Amino acid sequence: METKKILHMVAFTLLIVGGVNWGLFGLFGWDLIEILFGGLPTIADILYILVGASAVYIAVTHVKDCKMCASGTSAK
Repeated sequence: METKKILHMVAFTLLIVGGVNWGLFGLFGWDLIEILFGGLPTIADILYILVGASAVYIAVTHVKDCKMCASGTSAK
């Protein structure tokens, strides 16, 4: 697989993990990363950093990678 595709897939997966984590936190006050890795604060911190970096990466590369954005069509 192409390196950029792998990077995109990893970043997208981490973005979903972060979104689910925020959703659970907003709905129930649960921090899933803290629940799973609370005993390993360094691992939890690294995961938070990777989720944030993934969000930045996806935001910067979105238009180029998105088929709908690249074609100029809008989601209706």
